[in-house]
Amino acid sequence: MAGVYRFDRFVLDAADRRLSDPGGTVEVSGRYLDALVLLITEEGRLVTKARLLDEVWKGVPVTDEALTQCVRSLRKALGDEAGRPRFIETVPRHGYRFIASVTPPHAERTDSDAASAEVRAQTGRSEALARFVGMGRAGLIGGGMAGLIGGLAYGFAGVADAGAGGSLSGLLVLAALTAAIGMIGGSSVGFGVGMASFVSRRREPWFLLGGACGGLVVGAVVRLAGLDAFTLLFGSAPRAMTGAGEGVLLGAAIGAGVWITRGRKRRIAVLAGTLLTGFAGASAALLGGRLMGGSLAALAAQFPEARLRFDHLGVLFGEATFGLVSQIATASLEGALFGAAMVLALTFEQRRAGLRD
Repeated sequence: MAGVYRFDRFVLDAADRRLSDPGGTVEVSGRYLDALVLLITEEGRLVTKARLLDEVWKGVPVTDEALTQCVRSLRKALGDEAGRPRFIETVPRHGYRFIASVTPPHAERTDSDAASAEVRAQTGRSEALARFVGMGRAGLIGGGMAGLIGGLAYGFAGVADAGAGGSLSGLLVLAALTAAIGMIGGSSVGFGVGMASFVSRRREPWFLLGGACGGLVVGAVVRLAGLDAFTLLFGSAPRAMTGAGEGVLLGAAIGAGVWITRGRKRRIAVLAGTLLTGFAGASAALLGGRLMGGSLAALAAQFPEARLRFDHLGVLFGEATFGLVSQIATASLEGALFGAAMVLALTFEQRRAGLRD
């Protein structure tokens, strides 16, 4: 049988007809090598003299002395002794058996295949982890940029009536706050979408589910942390703040945007993310939820002495105050901005990492 057999310090390559040890090739004549291969392939079973003569000498008439000389030469090559055999054992008047432990070719292939499979599995896990981290990083960048732009817009609109110094400081504070919230929300949704990296098949639904779960978590955490912070600092907290429900809608919309735009041009992906999250933001406001604009308006109403004012922003939408129409409009714009930035960042990371089905 062709293959590579390993025993003790020796390696027998039957196909290459070569016996070797750490010192190099062990010289064995061709016929004697055939006898060694036959003994080894029988894996400890008795090989009769008649069979050895028949299969090794192949009908050439020889005496038993030729077989005895063959075994003697093999023992010398292997460093074996007839009186204390480690490799070839004599069964008097019958034949010989190979008694050393041998690693057969199929076992070597099995070990090699198992090792290769383990290497592939470890590589796959490492790549999945790298994609997961990359999606979270992309979400942090995209969410932070959206939060910064939104904060600047609300800052210009909400603190325009303050003095020059107050206007600038209020603008910076509001931009920093919304950028931080955007980074937290974006990274959470990004990590949620990135969970699809650990799924071997049917990844698409995991984009939507992961995005929704990421939005749920960050919405709940931001709401609880925000309420606690306001209560600690001011003794009371806004009665209405963005929370888990709004986070679920936006996160699911972003996941859906990544899902349906895979493999399409980037501008189509951005457009889809803009429309989906814009609709999600408007839906959240219609259902009684609040995004950043609604939360800031509620905060301004609850603290009359604050410099932040959104009443004049409501005038732009035909209302005397920042009412439902204003909330729906600003929530839609917020969602569109957040979705466009997030889908752009996530699809860019997705294509960079080469995430495939």
